[in-house]
Amino acid sequence: MGMIGRRSLLQSAAILAVGSIASSAATQSALGQGVPGNAQYGVRALFFDMFGTVVDWRTGVAQSAEAILKPRGYSLDWLAFADAWRAQYQPGLEEVRSGRVPYTKLDVLHRRMLDLFLPKFGVTGLPEDVMHDLTLSWHRLDGWPDVATAFPRLGKRFLLAPCSNGNISLMADIARRNGMRFDAILGADIAQDYKPRARVYQASAEAFDLKPNECMMVSASSHNDDSRGAAAAGLRVAAVARPDEFGPGSRPSTPNVPVDIIAKDLNELADKLGA
Repeated sequence: MGMIGRRSLLQSAAILAVGSIASSAATQSALGQGVPGNAQYGVRALFFDMFGTVVDWRTGVAQSAEAILKPRGYSLDWLAFADAWRAQYQPGLEEVRSGRVPYTKLDVLHRRMLDLFLPKFGVTGLPEDVMHDLTLSWHRLDGWPDVATAFPRLGKRFLLAPCSNGNISLMADIARRNGMRFDAILGADIAQDYKPRARVYQASAEAFDLKPNECMMVSASSHNDDSRGAAAAGLRVAAVARPDEFGPGSRPSTPNVPVDIIAKDLNELADKLGA
């Protein structure tokens, strides 16, 4: 091949390379541009805490446990049962956050928690298939009443995703059960860590090719660690009142950390975001 031929080939390769880079950059910059977002807060994606913010875990776990254990002869305070399980939640996550154990998905941690508190309720000797069924109680949770009307509104203007400590299969089951449409399932399984570690929020933003400040974390008003962690990671933050999470009137309706938006429910959040 002559000098001119080689030069033409190199020039063509360079043009193709530049075109490929430009195309990739254009594609990346276009991600998230198909949703209007909200200009006031500069956000295109909403990330949702799930347990307590989107779904009523306490009622759901109590009802599921009763359905599984009552036919086996147990008569318990089913709401106290749910509370006892939830009380093991943060200690279990801290084992991972501290580095004492490698990342372990929440389903596995929930199963381990059962061994810790079941004897306190006099529940012993359950077959492993029953223990597994109990663990899946967290997959059978129902959304708060406002979810069904607010999510379709929010989905027209924003990318939507859980940013939850729940694993992907758990979130997928909850979404299918409640007819929730998400653009992705993000959070702990993606980051291989647990909130409120900054990496969990940042990895969720990166998954949508967005900057942290183009994303808003939506948490219950009493979930101050979640709101604080998201803000520290660079996200915008919304707090939604869930006063009945641990029983009627059991939780404050306003956060004790700074947030961008406070709303009484998800429909009011949609109003404030122009959805």
